[in-house]
Amino acid sequence: QVQLVESGGGLVQAGGSLRLSCAASGSIFSMDVMGWYRQAPGKQRELVASITSNSRNYADSVKGRFTISRDNAKNTVYLQMNSLKPEDTAVYYCNVKRLPVGVRGEYWGQGTQVTVSS
Repeated sequence: QVQLVESGGGLVQAGGSLRLSCAASGSIFSMDVMGWYRQAPGKQRELVASITSNSRNYADSVKGRFTISRDNAKNTVYLQMNSLKPEDTAVYYCNVKRLPVGVRGEYWGQGTQVTVSS
């Protein structure tokens, strides 16, 4: 089993920055996918960014503004969010896919609110 504990959300003005952290308990390997999703009111949950041992993937809407990173020794994934916009307002969820997912599972954090005021 894996538990994910998120921190770092909050209220920020447009143009500001926030850093989200997600610490995972349990066995996480460098090949496992760690990422962040978000869900705004009335919208579907969407991928923001994901990271493996040799790749990073970003949604087009956050490219150049957000940076995902991970510390494998701490089983922690981070999301540095710069130049925040009101449309970034959402609940952000940490996600871990332990590969293969069908055997080792996929896990979600409880979510952290990010609110960007104009």
